[in-house]
Amino acid sequence: MSTERPDSAVSPTAESSSAPSRRTFIATTTALGGVVVAGGMVAAPPPLGTEKAVAAEAPPGGSVSLTVNGVRHTVTIDNRTSLLDLLREHLDLTGSKKGCNAGACGACTVLVDGRRVNSCLTLAVRLEGAEVTTIEGLEKGDRLHPLQQAFIDQDAFQCGFCTPGQIVSGVGCIQEGHTGSPEEIREWMSGNLCRCGCYVKIVRAVEQTAERK
Repeated sequence: MSTERPDSAVSPTAESSSAPSRRTFIATTTALGGVVVAGGMVAAPPPLGTEKAVAAEAPPGGSVSLTVNGVRHTVTIDNRTSLLDLLREHLDLTGSKKGCNAGACGACTVLVDGRRVNSCLTLAVRLEGAEVTTIEGLEKGDRLHPLQQAFIDQDAFQCGFCTPGQIVSGVGCIQEGHTGSPEEIREWMSGNLCRCGCYVKIVRAVEQTAERK
């Protein structure tokens, strides 16, 4: 009988002395991995574009100076602010109404340098040095504007939501000289909608004011 041992038979002592054990290998790699991860948490740079994204979150702003109802105002606003939002939210002039907010109903009509505009579509930052007149600026002390009085005389309103825009637009219509006939008044007031259907009385109020001018 041969006394030689097969090649595959290696003593446990010899194996442990020539290579690290499984337990030692796992412990070592775990420790090294922790160091790499910890180092990455401290030293890794922020994701590309993060600083630009944060900066982009702040909307562009600017200041504008304009005169509203005879009072000079200088305000700092988001460049996207409409004249309507400037009046209502910054100057507390809530007479101009936000109806459709798309320039289709006329409830937000104001006068800018004497001309009728839809304030919901007008950027406030473009009105540097402008003079704005709202429904609050038509009354002189305790005396109503003649068109305001005519709306009362003709009962030219019902719910009243569109009334400020109707009156301001009517003032502009009279100043522009578009009051030659009821048909002309209706044409030039057609941008102001009345959901209650008081159009006949609105035209009469404008006629009354134009005749007494």
